[in-house]
Amino acid sequence: MFGKFSRRHFAKLAGLSALGIAAAPADAAAQPASDRPAPASFPKDFVWGTATSAYQIEGAVNEDGRGRSIWDTFSHTLGKIEDGTSGDRANEHYHRYKEDIGLIKGLGARAYRFSIAWPRVFPEGTGKPNPKGLDFYDRLVDELLKNGIEPYGTLYHWDLPQTLEDKVGGWRSSETSKAFGDYAGHVAARLSDRVRSIFTINEAGRFVNFGYGWGIDAPGLKLPDADVNQVRHHVALAHGLAVQAIRAHGRAGTRVGPAENIAACVPAFDTPENVRAAETATRELNSGFLGVILEGKYTDGFLRFAGKNAPKFTADELKIISQPNDFVGLNIYAPQFYIAASDKPPGWSVLPFPASFPHMNSEWLRVGPETIYWAPRLAAKVWNIETIYISENGTSSEDKLRADGQVYDLDRIMYLRNYLRQLQRATSEGVPVRGYFLWSLMDNFEWIYGYEKRFGLYHVDFETQRRTPKLSVAFYRDVVARNAIGV
Repeated sequence: MFGKFSRRHFAKLAGLSALGIAAAPADAAAQPASDRPAPASFPKDFVWGTATSAYQIEGAVNEDGRGRSIWDTFSHTLGKIEDGTSGDRANEHYHRYKEDIGLIKGLGARAYRFSIAWPRVFPEGTGKPNPKGLDFYDRLVDELLKNGIEPYGTLYHWDLPQTLEDKVGGWRSSETSKAFGDYAGHVAARLSDRVRSIFTINEAGRFVNFGYGWGIDAPGLKLPDADVNQVRHHVALAHGLAVQAIRAHGRAGTRVGPAENIAACVPAFDTPENVRAAETATRELNSGFLGVILEGKYTDGFLRFAGKNAPKFTADELKIISQPNDFVGLNIYAPQFYIAASDKPPGWSVLPFPASFPHMNSEWLRVGPETIYWAPRLAAKVWNIETIYISENGTSSEDKLRADGQVYDLDRIMYLRNYLRQLQRATSEGVPVRGYFLWSLMDNFEWIYGYEKRFGLYHVDFETQRRTPKLSVAFYRDVVARNAIGV
């Protein structure tokens, strides 16, 4: 369940200390070399940011009227979280937010993507809002703006109010879609005077399949395929209703769009035939969520493949789902499918991953820098998208504090350097990526892995809550400062 696989072990090389050479402090990497090659620049108005989510960092789960979420319940169920922990305390961000905003400012980043906890705003999911529900986010947003950081809000990062799961079956019911629309309108009315960009739903592709299909994430259900497809449809409907509500109740000019972990299709290698095949595969393999949002219909291929398990829907629902978006967020970590052209229907084939394919500290996180070039390029072509944000990208690492108090996350720097060079390649060719949010600002509660997987730029000691910059902080600060990526 937790991805524990055996690996070959390599003999450890002697450290620099064995030679009497002291390691350099983390910030030393920020010093420019006189013979440094010319960097590859991003567009001058490119948005550099970082990202987090409410349940993973806030803690304070029983404070100021917050209700329970499905992740509160799930994380307290024996055997569901690898290290037996929960988000009850997490990073104590609810009380340490000013300190954490200081970390963002220290990066030089000018944008921050955070999520709002639905159970803080509507403890029962619907009905009467909690008077204190948005007070924390008011303070957070004001502090961000005070520090010159633009807030990007996310309405749903998996923390569904438990009452909705209990009363109507959560996302199994369109009642939850309607409740989400009401919640979105309430948040927009309160915050859109300062939060000008709002992501609706984060990673339907993850929480639908993992939570309702495979039982891995909250609420831990293993439903038949027909029910899973219906759940996904209700989530798409919720997105559409939220867009309508934000347009109706938010300030004029408020921008809105989804943030989805696109089924990333990469041509096996760059030939016209493989690229065309990858375009077709991108459309078909994302029809269940991104496709129906951006096209207002499910593809014939999707419906044919689903057969009797296809979702039930009305023409009116499709109109709601396909409300115009101002941008599309793509969460891109790893290649999901390598695609080759085929002379057999449907004209493309998915290639198997060899066992030796490289991956990062997380087994699922295969290293494919070209993914962040191809995924937005193909998405923009297939759906004629004008504005794309990389709403998440990053990696876990071993992230050990060394004797000198430093964290030398060279593997994360390797990963980011290569991915960002491919992203720069995309923007230089006119792919409409307008910004990048690095996941994550700091180590946090990493869902089923608890606190064992660390994705942060800042190391967190979860006993003392001390935040320590990793070497990647200096790397990312340099990228942001130059708006460019070196070699």
